[in-house]
Amino acid sequence: MIRFIFTSWSLTCAVTGYCQNDTFHKKDSATLAVSVMQNDVVRKNNIVTESFPRPVAAANEPVYKMNWAIDLPVTAVTAGWSLFAFPKIYDKDRSADAAIMNLSRSKINGFDRWASYVYSEKAATTSDLFFYAAMPLPLVLFIDRDIRKDALKVGFLYLEAMSVTGLFYTGSAYVFDRYRPSTYNPNVPLSERTAGNQKNSFIAGHPALVATSTFFIARVYADYHPDSKFKYVLFGAAAVATGSTAYLRHRGGKHFPSDLIVGTTIGTLSGLMVPRLHRNKAYRNSNVRIMPFTGESHGLNMVYKF
Repeated sequence: MIRFIFTSWSLTCAVTGYCQNDTFHKKDSATLAVSVMQNDVVRKNNIVTESFPRPVAAANEPVYKMNWAIDLPVTAVTAGWSLFAFPKIYDKDRSADAAIMNLSRSKINGFDRWASYVYSEKAATTSDLFFYAAMPLPLVLFIDRDIRKDALKVGFLYLEAMSVTGLFYTGSAYVFDRYRPSTYNPNVPLSERTAGNQKNSFIAGHPALVATSTFFIARVYADYHPDSKFKYVLFGAAAVATGSTAYLRHRGGKHFPSDLIVGTTIGTLSGLMVPRLHRNKAYRNSNVRIMPFTGESHGLNMVYKF
């Protein structure tokens, strides 16, 4: 069918082009044949480069497919662990005053040490706004009619992505006691430095959650609307929101750079990969197109769609 349509279209273009030739300037048959052949090569090349077809999928094929035998246990375990560990990591015992007073910046690795000199209570408070706003933010996806039809499925994928992020965040803070940078700062009140929550520096939970939420929004929208330019706006907004949260947590003396890097990476991967791994195979066409061309020369034309 594709070959028939392509051949018919090429013949139509060739005949139309011939009929539109200036009748006052006749060309000999050899010149006309070369001209038609060159035009046909140009048209074929334009078809490859300008018309980059979207993946062909049946109209009733969903964008995402669930494997409930895997998704349900994974989400149940990761969400269950997060619910169990979350109160545990925020209910750690206070540190002794003497232990905090004896902390030395010289024992912090060189990559992270400079963060212990930074502290801004306002920045820490502002970072909380990003944190709490990000959790319900994917609800904006349901403004889109196509996504709203799969609201339950998309909602479950978001729960799964957040649960995976929560597993890493609560698991690391549950297993490791790493003092926050502000714990080393003598300008911070001692009562704050000895709090049990000060042992939850690794990993950075705020940017991890913001990254999961915002990149999940961008990824889902892009999967439903692969040809939309607006998806680049969403990916850019996700990067800005995540980066801003990480910077504010640094300025607030809450996390070392290594904490922020690991947390941001985990959150971003979770937000991107959970929906990506569930994308229907019917929508997974390769971004590479290879088509033969002929004319004055012969070969293959390859186009890669970024």
